[in-house]
Amino acid sequence: MLYSVTMNGVIQMHDVVALLEDVPARHFDSNRPLLLKRGQMGTVVMTHPGGVFEIEFSGQDGKAYALLPIKSEKLIVLRDSPELASA
Repeated sequence: MLYSVTMNGVIQMHDVVALLEDVPARHFDSNRPLLLKRGQMGTVVMTHPGGVFEIEFSGQDGKAYALLPIKSEKLIVLRDSPELASA
């Protein structure tokens, strides 16, 4: 399994990530152009060499609307619980 370090930690499979900049995309079903905005959240579903991750973007209904490779430097890992600090 490949890992890549971002400003917010190591990216792993199934991590929830957010975009650090706007990214053009195409709608998964309709192929219409989309603009995924900075802060848009997605899930890591595959890793590629060179610090690139396949990210699935889904609506609140769970249905995917975009799937595209994103470089790790354009992502931040979102955390829902704190890590213990070393003393």
